[in-house]
Amino acid sequence: MDEVLASVAETIKNFAVIYLVNKHIMIDLGTGNNNKINWALKDKQEFINIVETVYRGARKGRGLVIAPKDYSTKYRY
Repeated sequence: MDEVLASVAETIKNFAVIYLVNKHIMIDLGTGNNNKINWALKDKQEFINIVETVYRGARKGRGLVIAPKDYSTKYRY
């Protein structure tokens, strides 16, 4: 896979960028066994807060960070 990505990097540089990821950072959103955002965020500040939380956790070497807001549905009903 690395060779394929390296070979197409020059061809797709106008519309895509390939990054090397050494370690995934998971974020606990309060949604159960799901450590990723798979819905659309409508608020810019909310997204900025999540990115800042992940950045601070990554700087400390953590592999899992806690979201600044609980996204579980138990309080919505």
